Amino acid sequence: MWIKEKVEKIEQRIAPEIRRIEQQVDEHQWRVLHFFRQHGVSEYHLQSSTGYGYDDVGREVFERIFADLFGAELALVRPHIISGTHAIAACLYGVLRPGDELIYLSGKPYDTLQQVIGTESDGSGSLMDYGIRYKEIPLLPDGSVDFATFQSLLTDRTKVVGIQRSRGYADRPSFTISQIAEMIGQIREIRSDLVVFVDNCYGEFVEDKEPTHVGADLIAGSLIKNPGGGLAKSGGYIAGKEKWVKKAAARLVAPGIGLEGGATFGYLRDYYQGLFLAPHVVGEALKGAVFAAALLEEIGFDTTPKWNEVRTDIIQQVRLGNPDLLVAFCQGIQAGSPVDAHIAPVPAPMPGYKDPVIMAAGTFVQGASIELSADGPLRPPYIAYLQGGLTYSHVKIALIQAVDRMIETGKIDR
Repeated sequence: MWIKEKVEKIEQRIAPEIRRIEQQVDEHQWRVLHFFRQHGVSEYHLQSSTGYGYDDVGREVFERIFADLFGAELALVRPHIISGTHAIAACLYGVLRPGDELIYLSGKPYDTLQQVIGTESDGSGSLMDYGIRYKEIPLLPDGSVDFATFQSLLTDRTKVVGIQRSRGYADRPSFTISQIAEMIGQIREIRSDLVVFVDNCYGEFVEDKEPTHVGADLIAGSLIKNPGGGLAKSGGYIAGKEKWVKKAAARLVAPGIGLEGGATFGYLRDYYQGLFLAPHVVGEALKGAVFAAALLEEIGFDTTPKWNEVRTDIIQQVRLGNPDLLVAFCQGIQAGSPVDAHIAPVPAPMPGYKDPVIMAAGTFVQGASIELSADGPLRPPYIAYLQGGLTYSHVKIALIQAVDRMIETGKIDR
């Protein structure tokens, strides 16, 4: 009974924020519908190609819609991109050449990207193996970018500046579009020739604009996150300036083929419909994140963002401070899932991660972060990262079960 009373109280408190999200969804939905109509989407665009995939008109129109939505000159949206990390890697390998330098402005990037960059020349094919230098600039104590250090570390070999929009597994706020716009402006003032790349994973349709609207040269993300609307079975995207997208495409496929080839098999109908649904689905995930923050703050946990703070991605961070609570929380989310609810996840080594990770993801599409999932590395301060949710109702139900599991550990009170 106590949890029911808390839920009712919390929903009354967050009602204005829920309404704000719904109004934003309406704006995004109008934009998506506008570009579908502008490009004359018809039944024949939903049919897919096989083999080499040449002259796939449905794919070509979909990529033009995607580029228009993201304020980009060109977009590459393909089922052959298996993850956000794969899309990011294609961008970095496509733009950088031996002797060039990459600087990450937003601190250490997401765990899986660190092996792409490489820490030593081990023959794995990392950027380091190709003679590409790498530097990263830790954020200042207040979470802002250290531009003084950035300027001091620049050399004539520096070519790409990377920005990670989302917090990933870092204990820091995600960067808003206005903050990214300011970063890009300062980068341009210091060196106008640098290529600015933004890892846009988890951020699509959360704010009114995307990084390419505010000057990013190249962005990348995954279709089993926000822009796939819960229907994409696989895939990713790269968008930005035509010159750089074409270079990434040549790396992803092969020089001379680039954008021209690539069958879409049976994916296009899901891609079109998923993109059409994406504003609504992202809105449901955001409403769930607001509810999660309010509920867990009520119980006594530290969350970021707070329930009434500005959001730029679908990730909700919860500082649990205890490994047993992290495991219980994730197991509760799994128990509230539509798929594999009977399985209790446990911490385990994961490819690309330094620490054991516990992952709750009872999803219809494996690893789909737009569906409700929760995970976190088993390292202090034991932070859970909650993201996604195809429906607001599902997020609420799963969170109640997660709280019940944490109570069972005896480490929190009702």
